[in-house]
Amino acid sequence: MGRTLALALAVVLMFAAVAVIMLKLMPAPLKDSDYLIIGSVATLVSLLALFVAVVTTSGQASSVFFKRRKK
Repeated sequence: MGRTLALALAVVLMFAAVAVIMLKLMPAPLKDSDYLIIGSVATLVSLLALFVAVVTTSGQASSVFFKRRKK
């Protein structure tokens, strides 16, 4: 339960940080499509960070994508 809560909190903070950074980097008159891009990029980065965190913290790091067949 603690690991799940920590991962969820980290993903939410990552989303917020990326969204704030993107808001500062985009030129001043923001349109609706700019907000869509900011949200999409923040979501993509957050999901990639979640995937990397789950893969690296799982005990089966060597067999994440492939499993050996039993002979």
